[in-house]
Amino acid sequence: MHSHQTAGDVVAAQIRRHRERLGMNRNDLATECARLGRPDITYAVIVSIETGRAGGEGKQRRRPVTVDDLLVLGLALATPPLLLMLPLGSETTVPTVPAADPRDPYTVWQWMTGEATPTLDGPLDGRYVTDSRQIAASGQTWSAAWATAAYPASLYPEFERRRFAVTKAHRRAMKAGNEPVRDKERATDTRQDYFEHLEQLAYHIDDMTRAGLTIPRLPAIWIEDMKGLAMLDNPDSVTPEEDD
Repeated sequence: MHSHQTAGDVVAAQIRRHRERLGMNRNDLATECARLGRPDITYAVIVSIETGRAGGEGKQRRRPVTVDDLLVLGLALATPPLLLMLPLGSETTVPTVPAADPRDPYTVWQWMTGEATPTLDGPLDGRYVTDSRQIAASGQTWSAAWATAAYPASLYPEFERRRFAVTKAHRRAMKAGNEPVRDKERATDTRQDYFEHLEQLAYHIDDMTRAGLTIPRLPAIWIEDMKGLAMLDNPDSVTPEEDD
């Protein structure tokens, strides 16, 4: 049995919940939205979003929340915008699409961030299954096409993890090399550790380049070291950070 609740209903309830959590009235929220450049999200608009207004046949009709609204309202409420749609920990299920059953919020969260492939069909024998339909004349299955589109969502977080590891390793190497009484063995070890982490970052940059993705800027010294040690398949894929 599919739910009649919509994602818009969830967002409206969460806007009110977080507004009350912060001790804000609707005028306060409207003022904060105006500060963020959206004076059109007025008191009356917030009332319409949260409670709806009278429509035909006695039904309450909500003002829809657009993607632009969601971003502004999330920041105005000091809440990650995606949590307004997928309230982790406060709801057991959230709606997905009208033709499918609700799912738990974290499952849908993973769909939204590309961490998991949606499973809208089912449950079959208690299991949900991925969509294996072919898309038009492309020959791709829906799940394979999803995986291709979602690939950047896994590459960028891993890039940040590897960049952070290089940052720490580089700092240790610089500190060891600059100590007044140098421990040559320690300096060599820290330098080798830096190069190992840098090489892991270079491997990942190659993966991102093959996927046609833009590589975030990196410290010039890292780029010089990667190029000097021939770590990159395409050295021109990386650009140094701009000087402040």
